[in-house]
Amino acid sequence: MRSEIGDIEALVDFVARTPRLAVLTGAGVSTASGIPDYRDDSGDWKRSPPMQHGVFMGSSAARQRYWARALIGFRTLQDARPNEAHRALARLEAEGRVAGLITQNVDGLHRRAGSRRVIELHGRADLVRCMGCGAMRMRHDLHAELASRNPDWLDTGARAGPDGDADLEADFTDFRVPSCTRCGDGIWKPDVVFFGDSVPRSRVDDAFALLEEAGGLLVVGSSLMVYSGFRFAREAARAGKPLACLNLGRTRADDLYTLKVAAGAEAGLTALVEGLEGFNRRPA
Repeated sequence: MRSEIGDIEALVDFVARTPRLAVLTGAGVSTASGIPDYRDDSGDWKRSPPMQHGVFMGSSAARQRYWARALIGFRTLQDARPNEAHRALARLEAEGRVAGLITQNVDGLHRRAGSRRVIELHGRADLVRCMGCGAMRMRHDLHAELASRNPDWLDTGARAGPDGDADLEADFTDFRVPSCTRCGDGIWKPDVVFFGDSVPRSRVDDAFALLEEAGGLLVVGSSLMVYSGFRFAREAARAGKPLACLNLGRTRADDLYTLKVAAGAEAGLTALVEGLEGFNRRPA
């Protein structure tokens, strides 16, 4: 099926007539909060691809590079606040129009905006996990330890990248990365799914269960170039569920949508909420 190119009014009609939508969100929802995204409007990388799971686990040099950059770049993620896109989705859930969210984002902004049923496919960036014993700690606590061990790095200037990364190249050999004190030598890793790793089966099952009970699927701010999100658009199409997209640029599922609206997430969702208010006032 080739998607119909529509406008916000068409999206208002879609949401008004599709009961209890599942919503799948990506990085485009959080860019208005100051968090950079990975891809351009064509779905191509804007920068080098992010850290691979196998590289992180297999190389102490890679971990030094990762944590040195994160010590600088994660401030942007930590200081970010929900924007109108996050608040609009929380409102739509409170009104019963949205059954729940499946997000590829790790910034936690959907929950902070008030969304209640949120399936965080790729995990949470504010937590770190020991890959040896499974111990958990808050990321800000690890960053405080990193800062105390590496005070000379705190004033390093670099542009923030997606998911708490920073555009920094340097000699990282002297950067000190602590091991887990509980098991002695465990590797601390953000509690997120790196490229090359798999989304935990329980999260995938929860997301498919949400999609099954929902009347349709709305994709917002994602190119769906990563299979972990694309599979839900593909399943919605296979099940014959209404499928719409609000996104700037090309996505991997452009041939599956029944409706696609080219707009940014914040402006588009704000207009959607306002349009639904008008829709409710229409004569029967």
